[in-house]
Amino acid sequence: MKNSGIVVALTTAILLSAGQSFAQAGQGHAVITILPAHSGEELANVNPRDVKLKVNGKQSTVTGWTPERGANSRLELILLIDGSARSSLGQQFGDIQGFVKEMPANAKFTIGYMDNGRTALTGPLSSDPGQVLRGLHLSAGSPGSNASPYFCLSDLAKNWPSKDPTARREVVMITDGVDNYDRRFDPDDPYVQSAISDSIRAGLVVYSIYWQDQGRLNSSAYATNAGQSLLQEVAQATGGYSYWQGMGNPVGMEPYFNDLRRRFRNQYTVSFTSPLSGKPEVANMKLELHVPSAKVDAPQRVFVTRAANGAGE
Repeated sequence: MKNSGIVVALTTAILLSAGQSFAQAGQGHAVITILPAHSGEELANVNPRDVKLKVNGKQSTVTGWTPERGANSRLELILLIDGSARSSLGQQFGDIQGFVKEMPANAKFTIGYMDNGRTALTGPLSSDPGQVLRGLHLSAGSPGSNASPYFCLSDLAKNWPSKDPTARREVVMITDGVDNYDRRFDPDDPYVQSAISDSIRAGLVVYSIYWQDQGRLNSSAYATNAGQSLLQEVAQATGGYSYWQGMGNPVGMEPYFNDLRRRFRNQYTVSFTSPLSGKPEVANMKLELHVPSAKVDAPQRVFVTRAANGAGE
């Protein structure tokens, strides 16, 4: 009887251990951008065998590889404009209009304004450039109308105006990036970290174009550096890119918009499995691409959920 009890106990322990390991299987996906290493070159074909992926320092397995091209690849894009931007932004409206009009047919677009910690959308996501551009206007530009652009990004992430699980979700922020609740550069700024976490959970890829509001006190070199650094932190965490030109505003935004269109044409969705310590979590990711002729922009963080088979539910 003693031996039988030991066998039962051992069997139970093994089953529990196996169940715990099985429950820790996680899955996720990330949108990455792969470009030629040198301008003007053609990118060779890239496949999953060229990718090495670690999540929270642990080797992960690539389970899906989808080039985001063609009519079946849906793109949702929101241009998020700082509500405190002054009338000088109107000089860029021609470039903004060109960007909207030249988006591919598989893209849906809308414009939003940062307003008192919220994102105020000017209309639904639409593939009609005329409808989208009806929402483009100069904001009131009152100082303090948006104390932190990162509140607005969090709000947008939590209230994305679409439920399409297959569409890429991309945001282009036009802002100075200064968090007026903490004007110094703090890489652990809680509002920035919350915006990053909310964006990752919502599957957003965030880009930024630095635009300085000359009407506020944040035009100092110190604040400029802080704002640009925070915007870059958000872009790198989500797999986007941050554009700026020195310490001031760009003469024109068309070069940035041309590069954005190029990036949208060269994106891939990577699906993966990885260990999961417990509940769904925002995890650190490191992706290496072993293609000498290419460079990759991949998110530094990803959202990992329980595996689709329902383990651990």
